[in-house]
Amino acid sequence: MFNKILIANRGEIACRVIETAQKMGVSCVAVYSDADASAKHVQMADEAVHIGGAAPAESYLKGDVIIQAALETGAQAIHPGYGFLSENPDFVDAVDAAGLTFIGPSADAIRKMGLKDAAKALMEDAGVPVVPGYHGDNQDPAHLAEAAAAIGYPVLIKAVAGGGGKGMRLVETPEAFSDALDSARGEAKTAFGNDAVLVEKFVSKPRHIEVQVFGDGTHAVHLFERDCSLQRRHQKVIEEAPAPGMTAEMRAAMGQAGVRAAEAIGYKGAGTVEFIVDASDGLRPDRFWFMEMNTRLQVEHPVTEAITGIDLVEWQLRVAAGENLPKQQSDLSINGHAFEARLYAEDVPKGFLPATGTLTHLRFPPECRADSGVRAGDTISPWYDPMIAKVVVHGPTRAVALESLHRALRQTEVAGTVTNLAFLGALTRHGGFASGDVDTGLIGRDLEDLLRTSGTTNASVVAAAMIALGLTETTSETGFTLWGPLHRAVQLLRDGEVLDLDVQVESPYRQVWTVNGAQVIAQHNGGWVIDGQRMPHVAVAGPRITVFDDYGRAFEIVDPLDRDSSAAGDTNVIEAPMPGLVKAVFASAGQAVKEGDRLAILEAMKMEHSLLAARDGVVAEVLADAGAQVEAGAALVRLAED
Repeated sequence: MFNKILIANRGEIACRVIETAQKMGVSCVAVYSDADASAKHVQMADEAVHIGGAAPAESYLKGDVIIQAALETGAQAIHPGYGFLSENPDFVDAVDAAGLTFIGPSADAIRKMGLKDAAKALMEDAGVPVVPGYHGDNQDPAHLAEAAAAIGYPVLIKAVAGGGGKGMRLVETPEAFSDALDSARGEAKTAFGNDAVLVEKFVSKPRHIEVQVFGDGTHAVHLFERDCSLQRRHQKVIEEAPAPGMTAEMRAAMGQAGVRAAEAIGYKGAGTVEFIVDASDGLRPDRFWFMEMNTRLQVEHPVTEAITGIDLVEWQLRVAAGENLPKQQSDLSINGHAFEARLYAEDVPKGFLPATGTLTHLRFPPECRADSGVRAGDTISPWYDPMIAKVVVHGPTRAVALESLHRALRQTEVAGTVTNLAFLGALTRHGGFASGDVDTGLIGRDLEDLLRTSGTTNASVVAAAMIALGLTETTSETGFTLWGPLHRAVQLLRDGEVLDLDVQVESPYRQVWTVNGAQVIAQHNGGWVIDGQRMPHVAVAGPRITVFDDYGRAFEIVDPLDRDSSAAGDTNVIEAPMPGLVKAVFASAGQAVKEGDRLAILEAMKMEHSLLAARDGVVAEVLADAGAQVEAGAALVRLAED
């Protein structure tokens, strides 16, 4: 076994690898960028090396600098995590050339699976079923359009070098093919430096089911399947294992296909073989097709660990160190059911826009596994993926595990940034998902219902107001003047709305509040009870108060002297919603635009965001050029006054 390894990654996955390695007695070297100098993974590691600037291209993608750090610290091996250099075969070659061990597959195996079209041809030869489609070299638009017509609409255009949903477009009619092709190619070129695409048949009720495989370079086993069908824009939201509705016959067929895929390329280490499944007639062994193989540890690997009792990172280290596969196929079995929910800093009502901010409070219930790369006080940076944590639960049955996930999410507390926590909670209460009737289109079909909120309760408002006025301490002086009970007032801001509250403090143990014309009683009896309910947990950071009721509600204490009379917003100015790179500008001075017209593209948090006109009008001036790096709130385009 290794004495010391370097983790060529950051955030949650770096912390995850360090945790297991240190339990095995292996010392860990972390690497960090300017933005991550005080990050959690740096603090957890035995030692850490600075490798460059905040941008990934200046740090976590600099393979030569990372290899040098490994050599200088005496690390014997490099664990790549996922993302960044984890599936870069040139990096693997460089690691090998430096006399170090890459904790993962060979460069040859990565290359064979790196391009989707070549991988599909290889899988066909290995007897693995593949989706009907065109995977050829001819990238002429007319030829691709002919191929799409031959396959039959709807079709899916996918970047050959793609991943994470980038460079992927669904096309339902021949008329829409040309524009979709241009869009997919542009995004693929930006994300991967390769605009080549393939065209596949789009499955009408698709499920995304993947098989966890593990190989030693010659032989492989599978650790059963995960269902990752709950997606939004091809991004996984909640994953589970095993797949609901799975039959023994189907599981055996998919598992064997996964093993054949791994053994066909001499795979070593942890990998995932992803399949698209046609669930229109249930799960049938003749209705699944190979999509791609991820030649690394997956984000969702904890659900497999939960149902098998296997530490996949431990297996990675042991096999990379030259040991045989720790278990044979007959030794592996499924125990219960597990879910993983991806908690992100993102503004769900604004189209799931990635968010930044400093986490002023972060707490997870002890009943769940929370894999996180951040702590309270850490900042969600615009430079990297805005994941806060993966919330993982396990139970004896799917129904019990789903209820555990619901409870875990309700008890998770995050303050300092907006999150998708309430959205995840709504998914746990979705009838179709609860019954196991899930496919990749579920979120898109029911998005409006999933985004519907219950509204702020009077009890939540009063809880925030009590904190704002310092009325939670039950001393004999609480709320009293020399001549009797004290009447006070406070204003809170919630989602742009100013809330006016009044309170009559009758005693240290009883308060009568007036909010929204209603009377709310707060009483202390071994703890505060508001409107008949126990007062929820509250976190305070400056003027912001977060009440952890119904996934968390943020309030701002309003200073009457600082009230902004222009709170209605300015539809004349199109601003950057977050720090990022202005990728393109489509507006010019004097141009007439309609509401919803795309005026610019901002690239931030590894995604492209279209900035749209808020109303009809005429462009007065363009305030930023393509290629400019801008801060959140920067004015990009201004429309002329009406």
